[in-house]
Amino acid sequence: MEPRARTVVVVGAGNAALCAALAAREQGARVVVLERAPERLRGGNSAFTAGAMRVAYRGLDDLLDLMPDLSESEIANTDFGSYPEEQFLDDLARVTEYRCDPDLTEILVTRSHDTLKWMTTHGVRFVPIFGRQAFKVGGKFTFWGGLTVEVSGGGPGLVQALVDACARQGIGIEYGARAVRLVADDDGVQGVVVRQEGRTRELAADAVVLAAGGFQANTEWRTRYLGPNWDLAKVRGTAYNTGDGLRMALDVGASPVGHWSGCHAVGWDLNAPEFGDLAVGDGFQKHSYPFGIMVNARGERFVDEGADFRNYTYAKYGRVVLEQPGQFAWQVFDRKVEHLLRDEYRIREVTKVTADTLEELAGKMDSVDPDGFVRTVREYNAAVMTDVPFNPNVKDGRGTAGLAVPKSNWANTLDSPPYQAYGITCGITFTFGGLRINRDAQALDTDLRPIPGLYAAGELVGGIFYFNYPGGSGLTNGAVFGRIAGTSAAARP
Repeated sequence: MEPRARTVVVVGAGNAALCAALAAREQGARVVVLERAPERLRGGNSAFTAGAMRVAYRGLDDLLDLMPDLSESEIANTDFGSYPEEQFLDDLARVTEYRCDPDLTEILVTRSHDTLKWMTTHGVRFVPIFGRQAFKVGGKFTFWGGLTVEVSGGGPGLVQALVDACARQGIGIEYGARAVRLVADDDGVQGVVVRQEGRTRELAADAVVLAAGGFQANTEWRTRYLGPNWDLAKVRGTAYNTGDGLRMALDVGASPVGHWSGCHAVGWDLNAPEFGDLAVGDGFQKHSYPFGIMVNARGERFVDEGADFRNYTYAKYGRVVLEQPGQFAWQVFDRKVEHLLRDEYRIREVTKVTADTLEELAGKMDSVDPDGFVRTVREYNAAVMTDVPFNPNVKDGRGTAGLAVPKSNWANTLDSPPYQAYGITCGITFTFGGLRINRDAQALDTDLRPIPGLYAAGELVGGIFYFNYPGGSGLTNGAVFGRIAGTSAAARP
């Protein structure tokens, strides 16, 4: 008589959850996926991303493993460079102020390439990020900031590919199914309590994988853990990530870890809706600030826009915007850099003003002191080191001299009309605090022992990101530990 197939319940239906489901199915488990959202809003935060995935690679051959359909002309006209594991590790350590968990970080980095290659076997297609991560200099596209690969079709394409893969593997996804409580006893987790279509039932399982995201869509939790004014932030993604997975795990004794007062937050359109809009997706973000300046209500600069590549600053600058008077800022550019602005600056829903003079522009920027703004620009223009060549592909050292708030790279004078300004506020992506896991993605209790039958992956895992994160590492983190969690859950003794 054949042994009974193990049942694995996965809570969530984003990137981490669906990778967990596919990995568990590969081990022969019967898998059920619970998605709180309706089918049209499925995918959690993954559906709202642009699909960039940070991956370690030694050169072109490693990239061809992930993108075998690169054309000869793309190869000939592009400097893909390399992004070795050592640099990935260094970047994670540096931007998290050396707090990231060394064991989990090592796994994230060393398994990044193999995990993305595994995803291709399930129908996920990767392409180079020409539009956002490479500028053409000297006749060649050159990638910068360690971020080269994205999913074809962005976040929606990623979710669709993984959903299709689940369908091919016979994995059922139940929509409108909110997991409200873990079923647990002295022997560990035995299943979940689910509420669906107004009815509550118990779903038995040999193992449960929690991959339901952070608590960024929970206004009360944001204020409790992140602090004052975080109730005023916009939510970039799904309205369904309210911390259910975290709450359920903590209720059965799971150990919290990581930066519970920290989060990934960016510059987001001033008039964006309260939660993400799948029709607009990531278009509300405004990430070309390294090539201009940002001013607050006093018309003053408040941050070094060129401190580092956008990949290493954007996830922390949303917090800085939230700290400004009125919780907003304006990004200002002139004609010289207009061609460098990302596509998100051209969406129909953008908050934008233009003018032929700085004085006229100041009068159009709502709630900004016009005299303060004009004074700031004059002082900034006088401080730009124009003798240093401008190069958007490298940290060019073209900065400012003598300003209280310096600009370290990519400083250009604002003197070529028409001028344009974009209103932004803070958009929160996901929270950094979460559950403590081991190398097998088992959730640990407050005595630091594995909780039998409970696994976790994705945004609700803590200990990896602190203060900031390198762009594209969130989806990679979810995929790597989702795959591990699913494999471990299916193999539970």
